[in-house]
Amino acid sequence: MVKLNKIYTRTGDDGTTGLTDGSRVSKHSSRPQAYGTVDELNSSLGLVFLSLDKKNTKKEIEIKSLVRNIQNDLFDLGADLSTPISDETPKYKPLRISKNQVEKIEKKIDKYNNQLKPLNSFILPGGSEASSLFHISRTIARRAERDVSLLSSKEKINKYSLVYLNRLSDLLFVLSRVLNENGLNDVLWVPGLNQE
Repeated sequence: MVKLNKIYTRTGDDGTTGLTDGSRVSKHSSRPQAYGTVDELNSSLGLVFLSLDKKNTKKEIEIKSLVRNIQNDLFDLGADLSTPISDETPKYKPLRISKNQVEKIEKKIDKYNNQLKPLNSFILPGGSEASSLFHISRTIARRAERDVSLLSSKEKINKYSLVYLNRLSDLLFVLSRVLNENGLNDVLWVPGLNQE
């Protein structure tokens, strides 16, 4: 259980941070970079959630619930990434992203994507406020995926942490289209539009 009585500890004043297993690493190393970007992604989804408060349609209420579930998953992911994999038996079972969490995201992608017409062009972020915010979260998810991929090239990680982020960015793209009236208000890219 997490218990925070004091917000500042001064332990990071030397540019290091503590991991879940008690070890310390530099704040700019791959592991804090990875879970820090996941934290940024989670924060961006807080804005998405607030943008969905405006209409309170059945669809928006459903997506708000989904966003809250994703935010909770992202804290699980942060805990996963902040706990190095060790050959030693841990004192406590580490929290890891599971295959089940990935499969839930896949089911949501299939559900929402079935409502959309296939694309014949790339989409410019826009159309609606909520859609635009989902695009911001999607790009942060892709950056988090790159950061976790870099971490995996240096250290052993839970493979589902990387898979989860890959699927999540796809889901955020699909949801951006759903909130553009199921793609009717998507802004399509016109290649070379301003070259002449």
